[in-house]
Amino acid sequence: MFKGFKDFLMRGNVVDLAVAVIIGGAFGKVVTALTTDFLTPLIGIFGGTPDFKGVVFTLNGSKFLAGDFVDAVIAFIMVAATIYFFIVAPMNALAARRKRGEVPPDPTTKKCPECLSEIPLAARRCAFCTSTVS
Repeated sequence: MFKGFKDFLMRGNVVDLAVAVIIGGAFGKVVTALTTDFLTPLIGIFGGTPDFKGVVFTLNGSKFLAGDFVDAVIAFIMVAATIYFFIVAPMNALAARRKRGEVPPDPTTKKCPECLSEIPLAARRCAFCTSTVS
């Protein structure tokens, strides 16, 4: 029983997932710090205090903390924008730059003229509609 558990833990994907979770948590702290310490004060420069915690309303004796929700939405949008503009977009540009000199691989399939299914280049008859392919 313990051997199976040990084999499960030592599989590559479990270790990779553990490393990804740890690095993801640390990266999340960095992005949150960038958002909280640099981007939120920028909103304060242009629009006053970027804190909506004081916005509440009462309906039939129930207190709704609308400001907390607005703060959470703004924080989410800022974190998502930070990740996109500082991580995703530069990584996509780097990947595109690396692929610039590569030649695309030769095609291995073609479309059947009758049913438009993907068939091997050397096929003389379609496996899907059985029509003859020239």
